[in-house]
Amino acid sequence: MIDLDNDGDLWTVTINRPDKANSLTPEMLERLCQIAEGAQPARALILTGTGKVFSAGADLEAAKAGLATSPLWERLSAAIAALPGLTIAALNGTLAGGSNGMALACDLRIAVPGAKFFYPVMKLGYLPQPSDPGRLAALVGPARAKLILMAGQKITTDEAFAFGLIDRIVAPEDLLPTARDLAADTLAAKPDIAQGIKVMCQTG
Repeated sequence: MIDLDNDGDLWTVTINRPDKANSLTPEMLERLCQIAEGAQPARALILTGTGKVFSAGADLEAAKAGLATSPLWERLSAAIAALPGLTIAALNGTLAGGSNGMALACDLRIAVPGAKFFYPVMKLGYLPQPSDPGRLAALVGPARAKLILMAGQKITTDEAFAFGLIDRIVAPEDLLPTARDLAADTLAAKPDIAQGIKVMCQTG
């Protein structure tokens, strides 16, 4: 249910459980961690999903069994953030719950019209994963991070773009082609130059 298209330099990872809103089981989350930890050779990595939802976060039954607070979420986002190549979240639909972490850890986020963004952990009685609030606040500012995490607001695609949570709104049929286009210059550049620019752009 996690598909990997690996051509050497460009890796495309697809969450493929559309009948369950791409919600993640422990096995799927572990697989995502393994892929991200093994993606150091990739010059660029695209993370996407199938269907109308990027990911609803933890599978309901798995969440009840403890997946909602599993350290696997933080392990995944840390592995993505540590990659030397360009990482792109190509959001084919709504981004919810713990799945926010993997998208926040990417360098770029693009989304289709109609996608919504929400992270209702406080309502469910959990803290966010440790790095998520800082990454969210770095993108949208502290007040808007609290709007999402403490006021429990669902953010529309247009709001997400205005806030800086996503970098571009793209028609569904253009989502993956756009992601590949965004990766093209990095793939064509000398690896040390591309990696050097990524390091220079880091703010914390």
